[in-house]
Amino acid sequence: MKVLVIGKGGREHALVHAVSRSARVKKIYAAPGNPGMKNLAECVNISDSDVKGLVAFAKENAIDLTIVGPESALSLGVVDAFQKEGLKIFGPTKDAAQVESSKDFAKAIMAKYGIPTANYQTFDNKEDAIHYVKSEGAPIVIKEDGLKAGKGVTVAHTLKEALDALDIAFDIPGNKVVIEECLVGFEFSLICFVCDDIVLPMQVAQDHKCAYDGDKGPNTGGMGVYSPVRKITPEIIDEAMHSIMIPMAKAMVKEGHPFTGFLYGGLMLTEHGIKTIEFNARFGDPEAEVILPRLKTDFCDIIENIMNHSKTELEWDDQVTLGVVMASDGYPASSTKDAVIEGLDDVDSMIFHMGTAEKDGNLVTAGGRVLIVVSKEDTLQEAYDKAYADVEKITCDKLFYRHDIGKKDM
Repeated sequence: MKVLVIGKGGREHALVHAVSRSARVKKIYAAPGNPGMKNLAECVNISDSDVKGLVAFAKENAIDLTIVGPESALSLGVVDAFQKEGLKIFGPTKDAAQVESSKDFAKAIMAKYGIPTANYQTFDNKEDAIHYVKSEGAPIVIKEDGLKAGKGVTVAHTLKEALDALDIAFDIPGNKVVIEECLVGFEFSLICFVCDDIVLPMQVAQDHKCAYDGDKGPNTGGMGVYSPVRKITPEIIDEAMHSIMIPMAKAMVKEGHPFTGFLYGGLMLTEHGIKTIEFNARFGDPEAEVILPRLKTDFCDIIENIMNHSKTELEWDDQVTLGVVMASDGYPASSTKDAVIEGLDDVDSMIFHMGTAEKDGNLVTAGGRVLIVVSKEDTLQEAYDKAYADVEKITCDKLFYRHDIGKKDM
């Protein structure tokens, strides 16, 4: 097989890494890819938003399977374009990807089919939104409706924070906001291989969204992650599958939006049971970087089988993976470019590149989240110790990281 992975970040690096372990794959391309992938895949200079260019490349190179990484490409209809040309691609259509590209779309389906989630209202004008927030009080959650790359969500602990978030959201013409009750509990990510009503769960992971230690600071795309999650027992996963993930896949079919691809459930274990925080239409990032290295079953077999409406028994490594994200100073508000990164050759853990580039023979920063260092050990404590020992070997004067990844489950 020849496989194309669309995207350039840490998630796509992890997808390439998983594909490279398949016995059936002879050649991997990444478009556009990143410097960390170069020993596994041929990086081709096509943007993940260049749908026409991606289709042309897949046809010219007789690609057998394409796997889509980023939500932005899905929302542009890359899957629809590939399908129109008879090319095999794993990901949801533009229509089905609304489960992520419109929070209101996802919430409406959850409400209609009784899928547990936070109580909410959607607003397209600032005055009504302000009135609702004042009547509900804080804490409260403000979510901008469209694609926000893991951001655009404010967990407002005071009325002022909520009103400030509304000011920012409604500064964007045509923006809508979903305003939700603030759920309290233990957050986890359950990602499934899905094709129509077939849903195969992966191992769970726990992402750390806040920028700073102790879950302080602004929401980010994720500052660290580990898998498996001790607090999330097989019984809890079973409940989540039967109350949330399977019903959502079936609801998408019934509503005329059948979903194929990675369906991501951002879930919370509350004192009132499991609730849905959000759905995403692609693999989580950084969850991919700790879940996929634990997968022992052939990744490409799973995808091809599920696309043929056939289930695969998934086998997992019992070891614990823990990933620490090294992000640009100022992230998520800003990022750095061209700061030199050194010390990667001294690291024993896996390194997935999230936002790097090469310049003048050096590896440099080129994004908000730059690297994730992923250790794999027998226990969570050992994985924690290993990952942080390796993080300290990497030098760059423009990077910061959290020091408490995984501590909540120890």
